[in-house]
Amino acid sequence: MPTVSMTVNGKTVSRDVEARTLLVQFLREHLNLTGTHVGCDTSQCGACVVHVDGRSVKSCTMLAAQANGASVTTIEGLAQGDKLHPMQEAFREHHALQCGFCTPGMIMSAIDLVKRNPNPSEETIRHELEGNICRCTGYHNIVKAVKAAAANM
Repeated sequence: MPTVSMTVNGKTVSRDVEARTLLVQFLREHLNLTGTHVGCDTSQCGACVVHVDGRSVKSCTMLAAQANGASVTTIEGLAQGDKLHPMQEAFREHHALQCGFCTPGMIMSAIDLVKRNPNPSEETIRHELEGNICRCTGYHNIVKAVKAAAANM
């Protein structure tokens, strides 16, 4: 079995894994970071989005070995102690979550969007989040939260 080493949420980790282990499995099953969700296993829903070297990646379609040597940030790595990341805070303040299943991936995608486009329009936000499916909301509050967070990031 190959050994995979990477930095996850600021900590260096190394584990022996099967070559076919997906990044989402590595995070959830080997590191017990269960905030990254498995929704569809086909890269359609976006529940598994994490940041790899600062960019959004659907971790259900990336092998853990492909992240060898990379820096990975999960939803658990965003808050600084008790202080939520501005995007997390905006989702809370603007009621941009219902059941919460899509929320981690939605937040990770939204952070990447705002890093690339600090003042996104509603149209841009909706377009950029098309790869993240929420079955509970009409996206209205999610868009409001992303706009609010963009102003604070």
